[in-house]
Amino acid sequence: MTLRSLDLQLLHFSRKISIPMARFGFFVIFFWFGFLKVLDLSPASALVQSLFERTIPFMGFPTFMFLFGLLECLIGVLFLIPKLERLAFGLLLAHMATTFMPLFLLPEITWSALLVPTLEGQYIIKNLALIASALGVIAHLHPIHAHRIFKK
Repeated sequence: MTLRSLDLQLLHFSRKISIPMARFGFFVIFFWFGFLKVLDLSPASALVQSLFERTIPFMGFPTFMFLFGLLECLIGVLFLIPKLERLAFGLLLAHMATTFMPLFLLPEITWSALLVPTLEGQYIIKNLALIASALGVIAHLHPIHAHRIFKK
């Protein structure tokens, strides 16, 4: 076996499994972490509550945390269902917008010094990899055809 044939096999295998693996990875991460929030077992609860207290005055925190956890579970499930990836991606982007807020609204929790994130800050910043992976999944979808949407 030559280096070139090994390379081609690796590329073919990677192209075949990358999108299913990304979709499964989204399911595991979002469903698992969301379910921990639903069960009130999330290690992120303190950070979420700190952000909640600064941004959402119209709802109790336990209700919010439960609904937030359900949203995360939903995002995970939607990434598994063909044809619902676009919805999953939209919800993921909205979720990520809120997830990055502590970097700006709670700098005392997310930064230990200029450009030195705390463990919580690192946890948030790594979400850039999730966004990139989600873009990879979306990039492999077929375009929506208007005549299929409006067909009677």
